[in-house]
Amino acid sequence: MTTTDQHLPEHMRAVRFDGYGGVDVLDIRDVPVPEPTEGRVLVRVRATGINPGEMSIREGYMHERFPATFPSGEGSDLAGEVVAAGPGVTGFAPGDEVLGWSDERSAHAEYVTVPATQLARRPDGLSVEQAGSLYVVGATAVAAVRAVDPQPGETVVISGAAGGVGVLTTQLAVATGATVIGIAGEANHAWLRDRGAVPVSYGDGMVERIRAAAPDGVDALIDLFGGGYVALALDELGVKPDRVNTIIDFATAAERGVTTEGNAEGADIANLVDLGERIAAGELELPIAATYPLVEVRAAYTELARRHTHGKIVLLP
Repeated sequence: MTTTDQHLPEHMRAVRFDGYGGVDVLDIRDVPVPEPTEGRVLVRVRATGINPGEMSIREGYMHERFPATFPSGEGSDLAGEVVAAGPGVTGFAPGDEVLGWSDERSAHAEYVTVPATQLARRPDGLSVEQAGSLYVVGATAVAAVRAVDPQPGETVVISGAAGGVGVLTTQLAVATGATVIGIAGEANHAWLRDRGAVPVSYGDGMVERIRAAAPDGVDALIDLFGGGYVALALDELGVKPDRVNTIIDFATAAERGVTTEGNAEGADIANLVDLGERIAAGELELPIAATYPLVEVRAAYTELARRHTHGKIVLLP
């Protein structure tokens, strides 16, 4: 194992919870710093995003699909610097600035080990906050847009178009040359317009507003919010099932035969690097809505639960 000359502590602070529940089950605990085993890298975490999926897992709503084992850690997104590389790792050295992800619900901590294949150098010009919150939303956005395959001249509707996943999904969909109708609150309409989307407010009269914005009809819909958008696409807008993708409404998707491609399908380090480089170059934007120290993880998730966040909320261990 190669490591820095700095003294590595035996313990670190990490988020843990012992059972399903609200934010009150989240604790900050002292746990051992993990050792980088074969093929893995130890990273000092400087930024780690929080996501609605983690909230759903912690609340028990995803038990059938993604069960938790207790005590459970949490967190996938991460950015920081390499502290040590385990046996068999090449290409990373102590001090390297990296971004990547954990598949083991362990990134909400001061240190984490991950396979070297799930890390990449942080592109110049990409902030540590953006890098540390890119994986979940980035991989999901890439897969969701790919699933409905918008074409120039077509029209695609996106629910939750200005949220954490939505900000990238909207921009990637606009880049295909399709007309993008973004469903969002009034406060985010100017942002959507500035990025080439047509904003539409949710609430009473939404279907009529979508039809007015798409006089030739809607070809595809990406549901990032849940709460009936799959049925709306099929029953009200006449979208074919294979052109509807949801990342949240799995029950309706199973009943109605629509796709559910998201984070798992987009989980490729090449996607992360591409998005990071495009954000660094100013071709894409990933807004950071708020940052919290790790010890304020409960407050961070309380803010996220309001479901009005424009961009990402990030923990800074």
